[in-house]
Amino acid sequence: MKKNKYLFPLITFILSFGCAWFVAIKVFPNNPFTGTKPEKTVASKFKDGDLIFQTSESKQCEAVRIATNSKFSHCGIIYNLNGKWFVFEAVQPVKLTPVEEWIQHGKGNKYVVKRLKDASVLTPVVLQKMKDYSQQFDGKEYDAYFEWTDNRMYCSELIWKIYKNAGIELSKLREMKEFNLEDPRVQKILKERYGNDIPLEEKVVTPSDISDSNLLKTVIDTY
Repeated sequence: MKKNKYLFPLITFILSFGCAWFVAIKVFPNNPFTGTKPEKTVASKFKDGDLIFQTSESKQCEAVRIATNSKFSHCGIIYNLNGKWFVFEAVQPVKLTPVEEWIQHGKGNKYVVKRLKDASVLTPVVLQKMKDYSQQFDGKEYDAYFEWTDNRMYCSELIWKIYKNAGIELSKLREMKEFNLEDPRVQKILKERYGNDIPLEEKVVTPSDISDSNLLKTVIDTY
């Protein structure tokens, strides 16, 4: 009787664990976030959780640079996953990109890497929390309308929210109306996106807002 008493809970546990494992594999079949045993990490100029910035050359990115008075128009967060370096970025869709490939997408292959001045904050536990939180955004659509929701993501919104969830507010949010929206190139993009209904009070964060954060220091600058 005692054996039967414990047999059913044991079987239930095994089946539940097995189903959970199967679902995880099914949802992220090729996702390095859920990799197996990590490879030995080689020495690198990057560190887990670094932020990387570049200048992109699309018309929208040009408008972002003008509106924010900054050379930066795109950014991402660097993760070490199973001994390999990736940039988690909001493009179409949100995804992981090998860091060297990401660098090649920028104008002149130039980039800047920034890191928390107090790097001790990013403990292994905090970094794992950031990576776990990041998975919910993997595969989401790019947000060309810069809405402050989790339905779609743009680049600076993505890394701001990842850090914020870890208890670190990299910069204050601003409203769209605070930026330089009068330039004809910016006006053209705004007209294409919103028509005559520009959400001037929408909360936004830009690559320049984050790059100028007093919590960060520059560790690599190839400009």
